[in-house]
Amino acid sequence: MAQTTYFPRRLILAGAMISGVLLALAVHMLGVRFGLDLGGLWRSDDPNNFMPAGAALAWWLIATVGFCGGYFTATLMHSAVSGQIPQRMRQFLIAVGVLVLAGAGQAASAPSPIPTISGMLAGLAALCLGALMAFCGAHFALRKA
Repeated sequence: MAQTTYFPRRLILAGAMISGVLLALAVHMLGVRFGLDLGGLWRSDDPNNFMPAGAALAWWLIATVGFCGGYFTATLMHSAVSGQIPQRMRQFLIAVGVLVLAGAGQAASAPSPIPTISGMLAGLAALCLGALMAFCGAHFALRKA
């Protein structure tokens, strides 16, 4: 019997974090095109207004995608070495990843509808939020496995 080998834990964490961050940034870039802007948190026309719903939805969407991306990538990397992932599933995941990142690249190449400083702050917030949630998702997946 061949002994099952696994990726080192740090490699799985790093790969899952990178995947989660890239997916979170892709969702942030696509969300800006649809009006879901994190920059609405810092822009306020009226100080008595509450936070815009689009900013709150963008925040939760980025956090969810970062967490799920980290969790599922860590789970897949943990089970990939032993050959438990079918070939069709691998091809499907690769196709989905390429399409999401291609859509984000297309969205990022167009002129931005938000001001530059606000867009930069929103991008940094999405990056930090995606990294934190991807780490949490990967850590949770590895702890469970």
